Order: sequence, then structure tokens, then C-alpha cells
Amino acid sequence: MSFVLPDIAPIRQRLEAVNTQLSDPETFKNNQLVSGLSREHQYLSKITSLYDDVLKMQHEQKGLEEILTHSAEEDLKALAFQEKEQLAQRYQTTQRALRLAMIPPDPSDSRNTILEIRAGTGGEEAALFAGDLYRMYIRFAEEHGWKTELMGSHPSESGGFKEISFLISGDNVYKALKYESGGHRVQRVPITETNGRIHTSSATVAVLPEAQEVDIAIAPEDIEISVCRASGPGGQGVNTTDSAVQILHKPTGLIVTCADERSQQKNKLKALQVLRARLLKQKEDEEREKYAAFRKQQIGSGDRSDRVRTYNFTQNRVTDHRIGLTLYNLDRVLEGDLTAFINALEQADQEEKLASFLTQNCQSSA
Repeated sequence: MSFVLPDIAPIRQRLEAVNTQLSDPETFKNNQLVSGLSREHQYLSKITSLYDDVLKMQHEQKGLEEILTHSAEEDLKALAFQEKEQLAQRYQTTQRALRLAMIPPDPSDSRNTILEIRAGTGGEEAALFAGDLYRMYIRFAEEHGWKTELMGSHPSESGGFKEISFLISGDNVYKALKYESGGHRVQRVPITETNGRIHTSSATVAVLPEAQEVDIAIAPEDIEISVCRASGPGGQGVNTTDSAVQILHKPTGLIVTCADERSQQKNKLKALQVLRARLLKQKEDEEREKYAAFRKQQIGSGDRSDRVRTYNFTQNRVTDHRIGLTLYNLDRVLEGDLTAFINALEQADQEEKLASFLTQNCQSSA
């Protein structure tokens, strides 16, 4: 049992401060503050509880070693040896849990999330695939009891989407979906293919944690808002008023368009919501890049140029290239059964972070 316990005195002090805040009636006048403090309390309490468990096990280990070294009773020594073996297994599990708990959680994990799906190479087939991905994520959200809201779309003539963005609201949405960012590839025979040849098409998925005004301040002079008449593929639902809104963020060059609502004001609010999310993601990506040189990115940053997953219809196969996981359940995946991939990606991410933590811990204790 050579695990070096980290210093958690600052964590205990912070937990005491959080307890003090949560016991103050004034705190509960701010729901957002209470929510944040409650999550922090849960995080800090888990660390201190695991730390105390490890301390207790180390104490028990010393007692058992004392018996094995000095006791003359063979029955007692045999019992101590058996308990020592069982304790070693529990200790290994608990100290690993402590190490993982010491890794700070992603502050965006609890946020609602905006997903943006864009058709890539492959023309109309790529647009149909983008529609398949959209329905897949909608079903996944439904399975978790999350709410979805369309933010903007550009339908294709074949019934797919050239691009579509939507908001998913619920508990820990970003935590579950953040690994979906990147390039998704499909291999199948298109409905327009007469010779039965398999085509490869692609779509990109961007997963953006929803930003609040307190996270990203957008100065009025930094944006240029223009309105125009919305257009669509046809039908009675086409918007015939000048309500489509386009916002240009001058400092970054980002452009957001929203035309799905008939109200110009609603389109403007949705466009600003998407713009804040993109700016927050951009800010987080820049922070990640500062630390990218210190550890190998096994999962990837979600860059849209990354090919993260392939969907092969002829073999009913789905492969996630980041972790080398292949499952032959494409039909279920397209119905929203993403749990196996999400759990495996999360575990791989934890392993990477744990390895980084152990390296830092060894260096600090050297």
C-alpha cells in the first residue's frame, strides 16, 4: 500500500465554507448560486469521505501487519492474513476512486447543450445522414427524459438537413454528449444508387455547452444584426415575413442565422443563444489548447475535422475510432442506444486523466 495520500486540507476548508454558505438563508434567494454550491458540496464531500475511508484502511492494515508479525496464535494469523487479502482489494478500489474524485469535474458537465449537425461530403446522401443523426440524438434525449428545442435548420430537398441545430435541456446533458463532437461517417447504398454500390458520406457534429449572459458578455457594438425573408423547401409552413435573423460577431467573424420562428424577436433571441454557446466553446477550446502539450489527447478535443465514428449499414456495424470500439448494433444505435459508446468514452477519458494525475502526484512527492 504505497499510495501517497494527497493533501486535502484546502478541500476540507472549502467544504466548511460551502456548508456555511448553504446554511445562510440569504443564499437561497439565488437559485443559480444554490445549485452551484450543492454540486460543489457533493463533489467535495465525496473526496473527504473517500479520503477518510483510505485512512481507515491504512490503519487497519497496520493492525493486521502487527498480528502477522508478532502473534503466536496460528489461527489468529490465518484469519488476519485472510482479512489482509480482502482489505487489499477494497483498498485498491477505494484509493482509485479517490484519485478519480480528485480530478476536478468539467464545469460545463451540468449545462444544457446545443448540438449543431452539418452535412459534409456526399451531397443529398450526406444531408439524409445528418437527418439520421438528428433523430438519433432526439431519441437519446427522449430516453433520458430531456427536453429538446429546435434552434435553426436548413432542410434539404430529399428530406434530410444541410444543417440543423437544437437545444437539449436536462441533467448532465453536456457530460453525456460532449464526446459526440467530430466527424461522423456513413457507409451504405444510397436510395438513389441503382447499381447497389456502397457510398461513403459524412456529417459533422458540434456539441456546445449552453452559455448564459454571465458567462459570455456580448457588447452591442460587437455584433451586426440583419433581417431578411426566410426561405424553405416549400409548403404551407414557409415563413413569408421578414423575420429571419442573421447575427455577425465582428471580433471572431462567427455568423449565426435563425429563421425557424415567425417572430423576428424570437429568432433574434435564439440566434444570440447559439452565438453565446459557440463563443463559450471557443473559449474552452482555447483553454484546452494551453494544456494540450502536457498530456496526450486520447479522446480528442472535438475538432470537427476528427473522424470519430463510422456507421456501416451493410454490416450493421458502428466503430468509434478514438477508442477502437466496434459494436454490431447499428440499428439500435440509430434508435438512440448510445450508452455503450458514451460509457466507454467516459472511461477512456477518466483513465487518461488518472494517468496525468498520477504523473503529477509522483512528481510532487519526489
